[in-house]
Amino acid sequence: MTTTDPPRYRVHPSPIGDILIVVTDDGIVTLHPFDGPLENEIERVSLKLRIVPVPDDHADAATRPAAGAEPDPLEAAASQLDEYFDGTRRAFDLPLDWSLVRGFTRAALQAVCEIPYGETAGYGEVAIAAGVERAARAVGTACATTPFSVVVPVHRVVRADGSLGEYGGRPDIKRYLIDLEQGSGIRAERGTNMSTRAERGTSRSTRAERGTSRSTRAERGTSRSTRAERGTSRSIPPAPLGARDAQAAGV
Repeated sequence: MTTTDPPRYRVHPSPIGDILIVVTDDGIVTLHPFDGPLENEIERVSLKLRIVPVPDDHADAATRPAAGAEPDPLEAAASQLDEYFDGTRRAFDLPLDWSLVRGFTRAALQAVCEIPYGETAGYGEVAIAAGVERAARAVGTACATTPFSVVVPVHRVVRADGSLGEYGGRPDIKRYLIDLEQGSGIRAERGTNMSTRAERGTSRSTRAERGTSRSTRAERGTSRSTRAERGTSRSIPPAPLGARDAQAAGV
């Protein structure tokens, strides 16, 4: 923060619950859904900021953006969140105050911002993007402790096996956000994949049946050859005993 003006906050309703938005003169310093009493959440944020934020409707007019200045981050955040949950916004354009985030955590969260809407990435992939290949665990810690939810899409980071992870003890919220972004398209794709696998299974069965048919025809051919050989054997009867004696005598 570059001034001593107290941060302002607002509680904004959303499909994933109430979202606390706190802004300083440098931008949004924290934005996240919360459970429990608001007083407890404000106390927690105050300890981190070392100053108590004030409700936006109680803030001094001097702390709000002047007419003609940049849009109020609180207003912009509330508006863009509504658009996001309505499915009409895919990226946020908000000023962020990163003063609560330092070191590799900031690098990891900025790398998370590069994950496209509707897609996911593994913790290891984010670590590589952040410049530290073996820091998957540190990426997990960064996602778990981020002051920014939704607008920094940590919900798009998943485990190596594709499972969601805990999302701060609220995997239901993570599931909701991923489903919101992927929509029915991902389900249709899964259905296509299932159909494709079924077709492949049918194809394999057909090939197996054809193979069996070929084997059967080959066996039938062998059987015919065997019968032909037997027929040949039967068509050359043994010579009479007298004839065999004459042949032996050289007659």
